[in-house]
Amino acid sequence: MAIDSQLRSELSQITEALVATYIECAPIHHLGQDPLPSRDAVASILADLLDLFFPGYGRRQNLHLGNIEYYVGNLLDSVNERLAVQIARALRHELCGEAPHLDYEALGREKALQLLQRLPALCKILDEDVRAAFAGDPAARSHHEIIFCYPGLEAVATYRVAHELHKLAVPFIPRIMTELAHSKTGIDIHPGARIGRSFFIDHGTGVVIGETCELGDRVKIYQGVTLGALSFRHDQDGKIIRGTKRHPTLRDDVVVYANATILGGDTVIGERAVIGSNVWLTHSVEPDTVVTMEKPSLRIRNAKHSNSPSDMYHI
Repeated sequence: MAIDSQLRSELSQITEALVATYIECAPIHHLGQDPLPSRDAVASILADLLDLFFPGYGRRQNLHLGNIEYYVGNLLDSVNERLAVQIARALRHELCGEAPHLDYEALGREKALQLLQRLPALCKILDEDVRAAFAGDPAARSHHEIIFCYPGLEAVATYRVAHELHKLAVPFIPRIMTELAHSKTGIDIHPGARIGRSFFIDHGTGVVIGETCELGDRVKIYQGVTLGALSFRHDQDGKIIRGTKRHPTLRDDVVVYANATILGGDTVIGERAVIGSNVWLTHSVEPDTVVTMEKPSLRIRNAKHSNSPSDMYHI
């Protein structure tokens, strides 16, 4: 009993110390306010949206032309209701201080409907993304394999939804969606990036596409590619200046191979340019240019005679 009493006392002290930090470190706590969007709810909504894009591949099987309209209608109704709630929560948190009398529930319903109205157009764009993946990867056996198995497509589909919400000025939710895809696929696409049609990410792990990137049509990139910022401008108080073009622009038909890094808001990669593996690039490239690293020299040592200089040679 003495041990239990001591433990309770220690836990009580920890509780008091934690509560004290909620006052001292106010920006990292959300107390006594309206609820924020739920990550779990957003994840569920995103899964349903992917089902709407690719029916028959997800949680519901045995769909056909006889029941698809009923299924889609019910799912749309559910997504609309849940998404409106999450959008209203996000908007209230961001805008309530400036506009406390707005009807956030009505605004959430309006923006949720606006997103759903864009779904048919997004389906057509994703069809082009799937076709681009099949055309660009000789290992792909079918469009079905790409939809079932390719993390790049899942990340791009998630980005397409998040980008539309970003354009609707919905806070939090677009970034929650792309971070869900990031944690699952290893592909980090900011919802603010602007990406054209027929986009293909091959393999994908480690890809980073920054907020102010602009990608044209038929761009193809491989694993480990970073499209990032070269530096951050600061104001006279030393704070980062936000809202500026910080990330590169890739024109139509650009190919970027594995582990290349392209940085800077003024960096423009011209049409049909090819950026080779492991390239570090901070300046613009003309159209139809091939940029590669110099061929490295390989050093090979014979393991059986590792102490003999004559057994070491270069390639």
